[in-house]
Amino acid sequence: QVQLVESGGGSVQSGGSLRLSCAASGYTYRPFCICWFRQAPGKEREGVAALLRDGSSSYADSVKGRFTISQDNAKNTLYLQMNSLKSEDTAMYYCAAGPGWLTGTPECGSAHWGQGTQVTVSS
Repeated sequence: QVQLVESGGGSVQSGGSLRLSCAASGYTYRPFCICWFRQAPGKEREGVAALLRDGSSSYADSVKGRFTISQDNAKNTLYLQMNSLKSEDTAMYYCAAGPGWLTGTPECGSAHWGQGTQVTVSS
């Protein structure tokens, strides 16, 4: 059974940094696409960053230059390094993985989702 478990969220002041982790288990193969989504209260879900199996990545314009997606295959863990955080980054962050990629976007066609980790940025 595939499981994705996020961690690393918390509260931070504007300009600060956080690193989110997503531990994956139950996979017998590497997913084609792994990614981070976020959803703030009252807003639609937003793709933040996606990482493909070939190593290419895609980011939302709102986070380019501030966020970095990476993975440690030995640890089956996906990361999202978030720097220069802003209040508008406040949201629940989810990792997801699946066999598809919405071409040119930071979104996977996701088959599996984690439960999320809350990020709160205060100004």
